[in-house]
Amino acid sequence: MADPLAPLTALLDDYRAQDPVEETDLARVRELVETSDAPWDRSTPLHVTGSAFVVHPDTRRVLLRWHERQQAWLHVGGHFDSGETDPLDVALREGREETGLPDLAPWPDARLVHLAVVPVPAKGAEPAHEHADLRFVLATDVPGAASAERPGAPLRWLPLPEAVASSDLPNLSESLARVERLVRPPGVR
Repeated sequence: MADPLAPLTALLDDYRAQDPVEETDLARVRELVETSDAPWDRSTPLHVTGSAFVVHPDTRRVLLRWHERQQAWLHVGGHFDSGETDPLDVALREGREETGLPDLAPWPDARLVHLAVVPVPAKGAEPAHEHADLRFVLATDVPGAASAERPGAPLRWLPLPEAVASSDLPNLSESLARVERLVRPPGVR
């Protein structure tokens, strides 16, 4: 029987934090994975989520989604569904559900672009908790096909420099800066 933690463990083993904050977050996630059978279990105060920045590389734009609970324009993503064990699969599923884009694919490859532990405020009976957000980049060739999954979650395409400048969340700004470096044409600083 395959180890359900294998995709997550392999991803973390291959990943290198890029700053002290991320080093701390990575250590917390590694400890979570080492001490839990299901580090994605939503009932725990810290659990793993899979998310993505959807880009249209040709125009160097990123698609952001309004998150009512967070009151911010953020990337797409969310919780693992029953039976899911690979964070990239979660990011792809969530990306398709939240944007309506059928052609999403890892870009420029399937590597993790950022790992961030982020606070999530309480809502109703659900207490405040944290997401160990594993962030990828997904690309589309049909940006005009994007459609919001519901009226309260509109989408907007932004040039990457504008998206970076518009964020007041340090972890989001860091992720967007990394994405911007990926889509920047060679030789441009």
